Parts: sequence; C-alpha cells; structure tokens
Amino acid sequence: MRPSGAASHLSLFERPGEFSRTLPGTGRGESPRLRPAGAYHRRMRAWAAAAVVLGVLLLAAGSAVAAAALGVRIVPPAPRQGDVAVVFVAGAQGARQVEGSLGGRALAFFPYGEGWAALAGIDLEARPGKTPWRIGVVDAGGQGRQLRGSATIRARRFPVQRLTLPGHMVDLDPETERRAESESARLRTLYETATPERLWRGRFTRPVGTEGKGEGFGARRIINGQPRMPHSGLDFSAERGTPVVAANRGRVALVADFFFPGLLVALDHGLGLYTLYMHLDRVDVAEGARVERGEPIGAVGASGRATGPHLHFAAQVRQARVDPAALFGVPLGD
Repeated sequence: MRPSGAASHLSLFERPGEFSRTLPGTGRGESPRLRPAGAYHRRMRAWAAAAVVLGVLLLAAGSAVAAAALGVRIVPPAPRQGDVAVVFVAGAQGARQVEGSLGGRALAFFPYGEGWAALAGIDLEARPGKTPWRIGVVDAGGQGRQLRGSATIRARRFPVQRLTLPGHMVDLDPETERRAESESARLRTLYETATPERLWRGRFTRPVGTEGKGEGFGARRIINGQPRMPHSGLDFSAERGTPVVAANRGRVALVADFFFPGLLVALDHGLGLYTLYMHLDRVDVAEGARVERGEPIGAVGASGRATGPHLHFAAQVRQARVDPAALFGVPLGD
C-alpha cells in the first residue's frame, strides 16, 4: 500500500513523471500511478485562491487596527488662562466609555460626529506651562486603552481694577459674613454637581442685546485699598430692565437672592457646565424649568453689591472659572 498522504507530499516537491520506484520484493522499477494533470492544476488553483483570501484578511485586519488607533486633538492647542478648550477623541467609535482628565480636572465626553468631544475649562488662576492630560477608552469588546500627553497653558494678562465702595459693603459684620460664606458654599456645592446629560446644543449666545463685549473678566480687584479675589465674570453695561436671556439650552438650577451677587439665576447646561446671571432686577423663571437658547430669564438690575445697573455673567466648567466669552467661540456646531 502507498503511505497515506504520499501523493500530496510528492506533488509539492517533485514534478510528475521524473522519478521511479521499486516494487517490494521484485527489484523491478515501474512508474508510479500519478494523479491526472487536471486534478493537480485544480489543487494548485485552490491553494492560490486560499493564499489570496488569507492575504486580503490580513490586510483587512491591519486596516482595522490602524483605523482603531486613538487620536486626541485639543482646540485651541495651547489654551490661555480662563479659556474653554475642546478635547476631541478619534478612533473610539462605538466605545462603551470614554473618560479622561486635563490638568487634574475630569473631562465629561459626549458623542460628536464620528468621535467624542469634551469641554475643558482652564481656570483663570491655572498655572502657566505644561499640564498633563489622560484619555481612557473602553471599546465595544470591553478592551481598555489609554493615551497620555500634555498641553501648554499660556499666561494671560489681566487688568487691575481699583474700586471704592461704602464701608458697610466691604467690611462685613459677623452675621453678614456668615451669610455670605453660607451662600458661597451653596454655589460651590452646585458647581460640584455634574448632570450626566448634555443639555446645551450648538452655539452660545450673548445674554444681553446691548453693544459691547463685556469687560472685567479676571481683573485683580483692589477694593478700598485691599486686594480681593479675581473678578470671575463679565460685566455688561445695560439699562435697568433690559431683558436677560439664556446663553444656551439648560435647566434652571438655582434662583436666589444673595448678598454679593444679588438676585441671580444659575443655569445647568449638563456635564458640569454652568452659566450665572447676577445683579438682576427680576427673575422670569423658576427652579427646575427647562429653557432654550435665547429665552428670557430675567432683567438687568443693580441688586446685591453693585454700583449701578449691569449684568454680571459668569461660567464654570467642572469648577474651573472660565471667561464666558470663550463659550461664544466653542467650535461645536450641533
């Protein structure tokens, strides 16, 4: 009997008809019975086709790996103190989870286009220079991946404002001081709360229709000769009663009358983004209400510690005090 598989080995390494074998016990040589040439060629064509299929599969696998490579882009690439940056992540389509941080502050990602995006707030007192970022992705198969890098925070020159106010508005009595501290604590607690749903959409709009771009953000204030905390909002000059509108869609998270900011409205836009409207003359919305971009929420006034009618417009991203004007240029269009 012929050993099993002998013909297949021979067909790989020999050419048919160019060898002979000796029959056992006879010493006589005879030509072996070979497979017909047609079968040989059919087999060769099958192997060639299999090789082509294997090559295509390997190429597709390589392309899939390349397509799945994570990419991170920060806009602007070198943000300034008080800026709002956008962190874009590519190569994470269909991921179960995308999370990360920039400068130690958590990033809240949301699907955007074919990738993911998150707002990053650069606090007005952030240290200039290199700051680390980290992105973590859990893909559809449960596999985790990470990328790390750094961004450069640029210093920003802020104005110095010298103000003179009545003594009772600066040197607080113990009871008023306790009130002011309690009100500040309420705001800090609010900023620490991040609604998991993104409520805002598209471009942000100015909160008042008056001319002028607002002023005073980041100003180092010296009141009655004493240095104070930096001014963390924009002041828009306007007549008392001028309508104030929501900068974007959101939920009314707080309506209050506090000592320093006066009558105020805080809007929760989701994912840790808040806008605040202070020194109002009146409020036209209630806590818990949903508002749309451009919807009236109150009117300009001079309540609280204010020297005259104006709107103090402020914004926080994950507890970072940011320039509200930076929201107007956020490069997200949906």
